[in-house]
Amino acid sequence: MRHSTPSPHPQGYPGHIEYTGQLPVILPPAGGFPHGATGPHPHAHIFPGMRQNRRQEHNEPQVVRSVLLEEFRTNKNRKWELKDIFGHIVEFSGDQHGSRFIQQKFETAPPEEKQAIFDEIVPKNTLHLMQDVFGNYVIQKLFEHGTQGQRARLAQTMEGHILQLSMQMYGCRVVQKAIEYLPSEKQVSVVKELKSHVLKCVKDANGNHVIQKLIECVPSERMGFVKAFRGSVYDLSTHPYGCRVLQRCFEHLNDEQKRPLLDELHKYTINLMQDQFGNYVVQFVLQKGRPDDRTLIISKLRGQMLHMARHKFASNVCEKALEGADPETRKTLIQELMTLKADGSSPLAAMMKDQYANYVLQRCLKLSTGDQKDELMTAVRPHLSTMRKFSTPYSKHLASIEKLLEAHAPSKKLEDKFVEQSDERE
Repeated sequence: MRHSTPSPHPQGYPGHIEYTGQLPVILPPAGGFPHGATGPHPHAHIFPGMRQNRRQEHNEPQVVRSVLLEEFRTNKNRKWELKDIFGHIVEFSGDQHGSRFIQQKFETAPPEEKQAIFDEIVPKNTLHLMQDVFGNYVIQKLFEHGTQGQRARLAQTMEGHILQLSMQMYGCRVVQKAIEYLPSEKQVSVVKELKSHVLKCVKDANGNHVIQKLIECVPSERMGFVKAFRGSVYDLSTHPYGCRVLQRCFEHLNDEQKRPLLDELHKYTINLMQDQFGNYVVQFVLQKGRPDDRTLIISKLRGQMLHMARHKFASNVCEKALEGADPETRKTLIQELMTLKADGSSPLAAMMKDQYANYVLQRCLKLSTGDQKDELMTAVRPHLSTMRKFSTPYSKHLASIEKLLEAHAPSKKLEDKFVEQSDERE
């Protein structure tokens, strides 16, 4: 599937949140974001024994580190253990290399060492590290590999700050991780804090990921805030983040909750097919929706296939409709594209020349069957021969179509039949 403009999602159309558009919850990349890139880290602290970087003498951006952290960063021969950095856990968590070290060691550390790390961070330094470029990874590890009691204490430090964290670049990752690992009653507490701000979060670059995670992980009956989406389906569908959230709703909510949203969606199907974000929502329903919803969407393409096939965004919907239609409906849609227009011109010829419709034609060639496939290929062949005589900007498209024709050569009888019909039109 082509991408005419950068997709707001990592796949051809927005899929799972782990679309996430965010960095995965793994060790920060070696290239990282050094704290000294634009000056001292905004959360830098002065620890006993700290010294300032020598760059201070030259009025360059400063990174203030303790002697221990400096040694950790430079002494590659020493075998470091977690106990070697006790008392400096917060400082190391906010450092690119220190954070990576703590994450690696924490997974397999004995309970007493995990508790020592936990006690240095919680509760005094929790919120600060949750919003730190490197510290947030350490907090995520505490949720992943901590005890239930430790997770509960971490969650307690977040209470009253869920909205702030959800809309912050790094804090939103911690909230998502918390949602994954907290028991249902704690998950519901997150839902309650965001209930009055759900639409604000949905349209936020960071907050939308938290809403998606809640929809995925929290039982539908406890997701009362999705009622706020009613009356805003068109607005959300045409929003770069809202379209992702709607798909999660259609995927995870129960029928009672998503039925009003789908009914509202059907009112705007034609417009959404032609929208740069709305088309992804329509495609999602065509792929994973109920048969009656797919049928309703496909019915609205009848009589408009050529127009939609030539549209930048709707052409993607046409392909999904052809894939998701039942055999008879698919045959009808393809026949519509094979039928000459009132002025005698061929829709197929127009599609072959079009930068978007040619992909829909290729899908027709692949999905058609039996006599219709032979007829379609025989109808395309003369146009291909004519267009091949000239150097055209769509030669690449023609090459793809030609390969499909070569793979499925039509019968001689049908080819002769179409030659006769062509002579009659002349």
